[in-house]
Amino acid sequence: MHPHVSWIISRQAALAIILATVAWMFVGNNAAVSVLIGGSVGIIANLGYVLRAMRMTTGGDPLKLYRAQSAGEGLKFALTFAGFALVFWGYKEVSALPLFLGYASTFVIFWVALLKQR
Repeated sequence: MHPHVSWIISRQAALAIILATVAWMFVGNNAAVSVLIGGSVGIIANLGYVLRAMRMTTGGDPLKLYRAQSAGEGLKFALTFAGFALVFWGYKEVSALPLFLGYASTFVIFWVALLKQR
């Protein structure tokens, strides 16, 4: 895996754990678990995107690169949808706000990674 991808995924996991710890300290167990699940949905979807897009990326043909990115985005969407569907179906006590905050926290790392590139 590319070093930038590893950096992003590891920071997403670390941020989800930190936020879950804060939620556990101030709100409770259910909020902490919800944050971790939301972060995990985002991380798994991002991993799916990376693995699918990078597997299909060969050479410099723009059409192949576009198709690889499109396939990766499609898989990411499907994994995100399935992840949230499983959560709402299987975890009736989920706290929605912490769940979505955990998921949204994965996007913060993308912004940090862009700033890191400067």
